[in-house]
Amino acid sequence: MARVMVIEDEDNIAIALDFLLSRDGHSHTRLATGAGAVEAIRAERPDLVLLDIMLPEISGYQIVEELRADPTLADVRVLMMTARGSVVEKRRGMALGADGFIAKPFELAELRAEMERLLAGDGAPDAAANGAGSP
Repeated sequence: MARVMVIEDEDNIAIALDFLLSRDGHSHTRLATGAGAVEAIRAERPDLVLLDIMLPEISGYQIVEELRADPTLADVRVLMMTARGSVVEKRRGMALGADGFIAKPFELAELRAEMERLLAGDGAPDAAANGAGSP
């Protein structure tokens, strides 16, 4: 299965992600802060990063921006997660180079589907996941 890095400061969400990832057979590591995230991603080379936006020290936006600025990390898939799932936040995350975006709280089935899409190499979210047709 895939190697996944979880960058999430909320323990309850990290526990749910640990459960999902373990059950699905993915190997995974977790960081609870944005500090050192780019270096950890560079060292571990995960297949997918589950990245919270609102993190202590360095935001998820800054992390994804740094990842996309580094040609050696450009192929790392990033799924951004936030409790504030506004269209503006989603557009910003996608514009900075995120491969996907999911609002918290999320259903585990929704997260699993988005992870499978990204791990399969499909970089274009479908219309429903992208908020098309929403006001």
